[in-house]
Amino acid sequence: MYRWYVINTYSGHENKVKHNLEHRVQTMSQNRNVRQVVVPTEQVSEMKDGQKVTAEKRTMPGYVLVNMEMTDDAWGLVKNTPGVTGFVGSRNKPVPLSKPEVDRLLHRETAERPRTQAQFAIGESVKVISGPLSDFSGEIAEINEDAAKLKVLVSIFGRETPVEVGYDQVKKI
Repeated sequence: MYRWYVINTYSGHENKVKHNLEHRVQTMSQNRNVRQVVVPTEQVSEMKDGQKVTAEKRTMPGYVLVNMEMTDDAWGLVKNTPGVTGFVGSRNKPVPLSKPEVDRLLHRETAERPRTQAQFAIGESVKVISGPLSDFSGEIAEINEDAAKLKVLVSIFGRETPVEVGYDQVKKI
């Protein structure tokens, strides 16, 4: 029975381990035991120099998912792949993932929109570059990553007023 297992790798070597494992599966004729190898990633949009850039980030650095039938041959194949430090679970018996865990890790339950990552910090000075308050400067009081918005304290008529703006409406000073 094919199940999903998590293998531990050297951090930063996930794609190399995936390539090595897929190559070993082909050369050692283990296609019937190992079905799929996945490096869990997600799309993240970031603001860089005022431009929205979408990048792919690993959601589980140091880990790779393998859909396989656990046999002695398949276990040895995966365990002896360069860059693999072992299976997640007890030393002799890897623990398969449950269906909800697999769905969550592979983003099957929802079609997520790209998550925007803030390039700002609370207390940082920014200048509003678009909208009705353009050319006003202020200090970041709050960051809402889910909505991709910042709450900036802007001085209007000598009073600090909280204003909500999008990441793309401000730039760092």
